[in-house]
Amino acid sequence: MARIKPVSVHELLDKINRTIGKGVANLTLLMVLVTFVIVVLRYGFNLGWIWLQETVTWMHAAVFLLAAAYTFSEDSHVRVDVFYRNWSQRTKNKVNLIGNVLCLCPIALLLLVGSLDYVSASWEMQESSREAGGLAYPWIPLLKTLLPLTGLMLFSQGLAQAYVCYLRLKND
Repeated sequence: MARIKPVSVHELLDKINRTIGKGVANLTLLMVLVTFVIVVLRYGFNLGWIWLQETVTWMHAAVFLLAAAYTFSEDSHVRVDVFYRNWSQRTKNKVNLIGNVLCLCPIALLLLVGSLDYVSASWEMQESSREAGGLAYPWIPLLKTLLPLTGLMLFSQGLAQAYVCYLRLKND
């Protein structure tokens, strides 16, 4: 009987964020297809629907929000690399550990906690698009719910990355 290797918490968090990031990446193709349909309908048939145009905006927002932690987990985020690239791996681990604990995690928690009232109000008022013919309830609150979810995902990924940096420093 094969033994199942136990998965550590940081590996599980990495896997969750990567799965969500890769999954949401498919929205980019869907955005292109919907945009193509919008253009063909508007200029080919003189037809248009506000709700269809709004879906492109919301998919775009979802991609950016839900792919942030994935991008970070892949070390593909934007970094000012003037000094960093010349540092030793040990120094990079120190900087990453400190940056995750003192910068990323507090800002992610601020996003998480700071957006809760905003999201809650959207759900309570059953918010829908301000445009006539725009997206109806519950699409707007669902999108806004991605704000605290993004904060949670970034916070968890920051902790996971900090833990990996700590382990690397400890084992050096």
